[in-house]
Amino acid sequence: PGFTCARNWVEDPAPAVSLPAAPATGFDLSDLSPGSVALVGAGPGDPGLLTLHALRALEAAEVVLHDRLVGAGVLALANPAALRVETGKSAGDHSTPQQDIHALMLEHARAGRRVVRLKGGDPFVFGRGGEELEFLRAHGIPYRVVPGITAAVACAAYAGIPLTHRDHAQSVRLLTAHCRDSVDVLDWDALAQERQTLAVYMGVAGLERLRERLLAAGRAPSTPFALVENGSRPEQRVITGTLDDLAETARAHAVASPALLILGEVAALAGQLHWFGAAPLAASAAKPPLARAA
Repeated sequence: PGFTCARNWVEDPAPAVSLPAAPATGFDLSDLSPGSVALVGAGPGDPGLLTLHALRALEAAEVVLHDRLVGAGVLALANPAALRVETGKSAGDHSTPQQDIHALMLEHARAGRRVVRLKGGDPFVFGRGGEELEFLRAHGIPYRVVPGITAAVACAAYAGIPLTHRDHAQSVRLLTAHCRDSVDVLDWDALAQERQTLAVYMGVAGLERLRERLLAAGRAPSTPFALVENGSRPEQRVITGTLDDLAETARAHAVASPALLILGEVAALAGQLHWFGAAPLAASAAKPPLARAA
């Protein structure tokens, strides 16, 4: 999706392509030994964004413990004989408590199985990957880590938004604002500075608080934003507007998780540089018309 061919190709089916052998210094299937855990980043949803190391780990897995938002296309690449267990974690909804996920990893690893803990995006970016490795190390379970493409990088790219740009942003900050505790500990004066990009994970439910804090800290009401819903997936939507109407625009378009907020001058480039899926939706396209809450 997102590509238009300049000509029609009529050719014989492409020959089968075998994956290159893993380099001797890299991840090898033998590294996923019985009784070990591979912490694997599944990326944002598009199976094509998996790394070769992630693919090899999935092919070798005997147990796959996966987050709810890991796409079916990614799961389809796993060993068909592997046991798949959905751990249920998604933004704002942890139906499987973290301690239960720890217990599942321990149970299957101690039973001698090759375990893949498959997490959306990158395991070490708001994914509790560090906590899971601490648990495995404390219990003597061998582990490997396979990084994935994190949502900020993928969603921005699929929306045509450069996270940094010489004319607009010299830095990017990754943050989460999905609960009141996380909002209260953020440095809002630093976040309100211009010429930087904010990539906010799991923030759909907290957009009103985010807007209020940034405006109070001096960020301009006209600062552009883009909300990327289901980034890199066929159903991707991009909604654009300005900080002053952030929460109202999200409500008018019924934006739902998974969605990433990109806020900063670079977000305005989505309208010019988008290439994947439908063109961005602007605040003026929302139905019914926007009205600020009293």
